[in-house]
Amino acid sequence: MARSSAQSASAAAPAPHIAEVVPAAALPLGEVELRGANLGADSSGPPAVLVNGKPAHILMSRPSRLVFRVPEKAATGLVVARNPSGTGNAVPFRVARTLSDGLHPVTSPAVSPSGMIYATVSGPRGKQTPVSVVRISPDGHGTPFVTGILNATGLAFSPDGDLYVTSRAEGNVYRIDNAGEHTVYVEGMGVATGAAFDAEGNLFVGDRSGTIFKINPQRQIFVHATLEPSVAAYHMAVGPGGTLFVTAPSLSSNEAIWAVAPNGDTRVWYRGLGRPQGLAISREGDVYVAACLHGRRGLVRVTSKGEPTLVLAGTNLVGVAFAPLGGTILATHDAVFDVDLGVEGLNLF
Repeated sequence: MARSSAQSASAAAPAPHIAEVVPAAALPLGEVELRGANLGADSSGPPAVLVNGKPAHILMSRPSRLVFRVPEKAATGLVVARNPSGTGNAVPFRVARTLSDGLHPVTSPAVSPSGMIYATVSGPRGKQTPVSVVRISPDGHGTPFVTGILNATGLAFSPDGDLYVTSRAEGNVYRIDNAGEHTVYVEGMGVATGAAFDAEGNLFVGDRSGTIFKINPQRQIFVHATLEPSVAAYHMAVGPGGTLFVTAPSLSSNEAIWAVAPNGDTRVWYRGLGRPQGLAISREGDVYVAACLHGRRGLVRVTSKGEPTLVLAGTNLVGVAFAPLGGTILATHDAVFDVDLGVEGLNLF
């Protein structure tokens, strides 16, 4: 007896095969691409994708490519594709875990040597928030830590283990003690956004109107470098040899990571990102930055040879930090996440 056309189509369409997941990690709701074979729709029906057992929303499917949105409640596990002919192979996939939400980070979080995470509740410019800085344990327990700083913005730990916070509204930098009490460290930093320490205890502060200040351990203030103004903030991290890496997002889609040498010489280190924001340096000297690469938003790794790769997909990402005990800490405009990317951060001190 002749088979029906549906039976023939089903028999002729093998199960999907995933050759690669790009990128292999994401925030919840991040957009991820599968590459392989038999990933498109056919006359028997559309494909489906499961992330650790949860169905994902398909955004685009072709025989060799499929793009899906990670489910909001998904967790790290396996991603599989299936069609009416069957279920394909399973591939490992990492999903960032929410540690704390209801926040307002505007740049990278800071992580103490003990692994405690610090993030801001920055708020609209000129508006005081009830809590300025939140402390989050590695297991996701968050508690208010600092109050009374207007528009807390940049965060950085000194070689002595003290936390420093910038106020973009006041132009001040505050030093925070173990009890969360703050005292003014320096004033007059303009629209003070990014903050970073080098191994000698010099603090760099970015005034987004065009100046990077250097404050030495004696609190002497120097103009370290000048850049084009940013519409949002300066974001900074110190790399090998004391090089200061800086992003200054504007309205361009072809923006740069700047490298400022210890003597203040400034050059474009890499260009080709959309709205680059917070950044962190790995032990190998690679720069990890929250940015858009070739139209896709997430965490981008740029190697010392200038080779960029999207390593994690996710929207609204504003910053990144590496935990001393392993793991990558990510900040969006309202939450903090962690994920294991197998990356060890650079330890300057």
